[in-house]
Amino acid sequence: MTGFTKIVLIVISAALVNNYVLSRYLGICPFLGVSKKVETAVGMSAAVTFVMVMASVITFLVQDLILQPTWLAKLGVENIPDLRFLQTIAFILVIASLVQFVEMMIQKTNPSLYSALGVYLPLITTNCAVLGVAVINIREGYNLVETVANSFGAAIGFGLAIILFAGIRERLEYSDIPKPFIGFPIALIAAGLMSVAFLGFNGLIG
Repeated sequence: MTGFTKIVLIVISAALVNNYVLSRYLGICPFLGVSKKVETAVGMSAAVTFVMVMASVITFLVQDLILQPTWLAKLGVENIPDLRFLQTIAFILVIASLVQFVEMMIQKTNPSLYSALGVYLPLITTNCAVLGVAVINIREGYNLVETVANSFGAAIGFGLAIILFAGIRERLEYSDIPKPFIGFPIALIAAGLMSVAFLGFNGLIG
């Protein structure tokens, strides 16, 4: 398998086969909370894409250079401190900083989108999909290029799921739905059916 082929397979796997929202069930909070309108879903997916990719790159460097500095061993340094127990705290700090930057940019450039996203924009900091991708990249032993590919694929999968779901919810607003299912119940049913549909991608990559 060539390097390029492996990168393509990582992207497809993260976006479709192992979709972080519909297969791994990460990032459910914004998926359900910011999917009432396609416009806000697109804005959220763009913000998450930027944060997810940048956070994965930065956390990879933090892990490789600070938390688990194997490069020091190559320089002959002994008694290298193992700081991997700080991984979660360090990664959340990186994600929080990036979210703060994105929040300020959207507030300045698109105030209406900023208002529409509301509390879910700063909540990207606690979006388990973003942290999950960063941790999985380290756990799988991906190099920097593979880390970017996996995080980009995960972001594409998140965007695909939330935008499709927003489109379904907009259509449901004009559908004849039994009264007990109006609102959140029918949204959960639709989300479950989407998850089942994405199971069809299993086996796409052997």
